[in-house]
Amino acid sequence: MNRFAYTRAGDVDTALVAHAREPGAQFLAGGTNLVDLIKENIARPDRLVDIGRLPLKTIEETSQGGLRIGALVTNADLAYHPEVERRYPLLSKAILAGASPQLRNMASTGGNLLQRTRCYYFYDPAMPCNKRKPGSGCPAVLGYNRIHAILGTSEGCIAVHPSDMCVALAALEAVVHVKGPSGERAIPFAEFHRLPGETPAQDTTLGAHELVTAVELPAKGFPSHATYLKIRDRESYAFALVSVAAALELDGTTIVTARVALGGVAHKPWRDLEAEALLLGRPAVVATFQAAADRLVKEARGFGCNDFKIELARRAIVRALVTATSGRDVR
Repeated sequence: MNRFAYTRAGDVDTALVAHAREPGAQFLAGGTNLVDLIKENIARPDRLVDIGRLPLKTIEETSQGGLRIGALVTNADLAYHPEVERRYPLLSKAILAGASPQLRNMASTGGNLLQRTRCYYFYDPAMPCNKRKPGSGCPAVLGYNRIHAILGTSEGCIAVHPSDMCVALAALEAVVHVKGPSGERAIPFAEFHRLPGETPAQDTTLGAHELVTAVELPAKGFPSHATYLKIRDRESYAFALVSVAAALELDGTTIVTARVALGGVAHKPWRDLEAEALLLGRPAVVATFQAAADRLVKEARGFGCNDFKIELARRAIVRALVTATSGRDVR
């Protein structure tokens, strides 16, 4: 662990100024991921800017009928909020599928968006890793890659994004609000996280010294036909091998709106709009779901140890859509 300076900010503007003073500064909220990275000597901040006391801890109605979630709302408070449970059960279920109660009590909404990968090689400073040291290589490609990506990969990185909450937010088409030296802006959730390409060290599209201030949920929350399915090695406190956030709007048995987001398979929560389009206007039956699942994994590529994920993802998509159709999982 390296030595670092510490600043506790009382408002957003003070936090931004303190962060901008040093290129190696990082924001600290719940610390459930960052503190681990510092202990393992993976993150080496010159300064920690503690934002834990900023006024970003409320959940409020928006004028468009959605919800605005402050970046410092804890995962536990968000999952158990009455309006989230009632209107966005997909989000509540995804959050409760992640981590442990103790971590959910500390982890923040904004921090969840910024989690780093759980790749074995990323967490081992003795190994090369393009996410830690650009240009050093990706040993996972030819190494032990059971938990790694099958979609959107590059030769430079096959790591996956670890969040459960983010998969649900992708399906709900949330918007991320940020503030930085140039002012405020809103980022559609699909544009917030990046695929690795040639710059796998960059996880998001955040600009220099920008801070996530809120996440906005649209009015449509799919309260009747949605589910979050998480396939993992053990029932609790484990990251997803494959997860599926499925949300449907039905007119009788006909699909009017469909959202399918995958976790555990790519560098970001994964959606395929062409696959979702295959569901529209079609009957909500297994054959329809299988066609969409086939399209979703059409471009998937395994790297040896994770080849099984392709078929696992295909089956998980169908199962999640069947469950979402029944409506039993959101009661």
